[in-house]
Amino acid sequence: MKKTLIAWLFALAPLAALGAGGSGWPLDRVQLDLADSASLQRGAQLYMNYCMGCHSLEHARYERTANDLGIPVDLFEKYLKFDASAKIGDLMQNAMATRDGKQWFGAAPPDLTLIARARGPEWLYTYLRTFYADPSRPYGVNNKVFPDVGMPHMLLELQGMQECAPGPAHAANGGVLRDPLTGEEKLYGDDGKPLNPCGRLKVAQPGSMEPAEYDKAMRDLVNFLTYVGEPIQLKRQSIGIYALLFLAVFFVFAWLLNREYWKDVH
Repeated sequence: MKKTLIAWLFALAPLAALGAGGSGWPLDRVQLDLADSASLQRGAQLYMNYCMGCHSLEHARYERTANDLGIPVDLFEKYLKFDASAKIGDLMQNAMATRDGKQWFGAAPPDLTLIARARGPEWLYTYLRTFYADPSRPYGVNNKVFPDVGMPHMLLELQGMQECAPGPAHAANGGVLRDPLTGEEKLYGDDGKPLNPCGRLKVAQPGSMEPAEYDKAMRDLVNFLTYVGEPIQLKRQSIGIYALLFLAVFFVFAWLLNREYWKDVH
């Protein structure tokens, strides 16, 4: 039993590292609603305007996405499909060649159709909100859940530029280090230097959105990417309910039939 438990822990460790990005930065919870058409539409608008230039959705189609999100096909084609050569029934691919992506960014930007399923919504939500200024990086930014990220902050005009600020340090017991007299978080050491120089992020150069507004926009974007990763998710859940109801009714008849067969067997 003990060996089996240890084996399971080793098997799940890589998944935990993937979800957390290996950075140790805590992931923020996000409440998604795939039945919220307005949220999905806003998320699609953000994706097509800010992400589609580099990241394709090559396992999704324009027409299917428009129909699922409740967007008239003609409006989707006019305002959200920027590739004039693509037809409304085509897969959602961009015009960036893999060779160009490698040359410009060091690695070709990945397709994001399944990113929400691979990383998890919480990882995506936190990633999109934790870019910060880092002059040592090629594009002048870094990310808390994806250290040394190789992409620029494409949503900079919306969020603005964040900078590092002193944050809480860890105590010996694994909790937050606090002042023994006041109980407040201890941010600076006895030498006056920050104990955790980049434990928090603060907006240094505001963008076009307030922080709460930007968080809501990122929730919409993650909601859309979660839908794209499994467009049939809501239908699958409803089918699952009917399947469980069928099994419950079938169990009653199966139990009655079993009792009838075995009533004379003693």
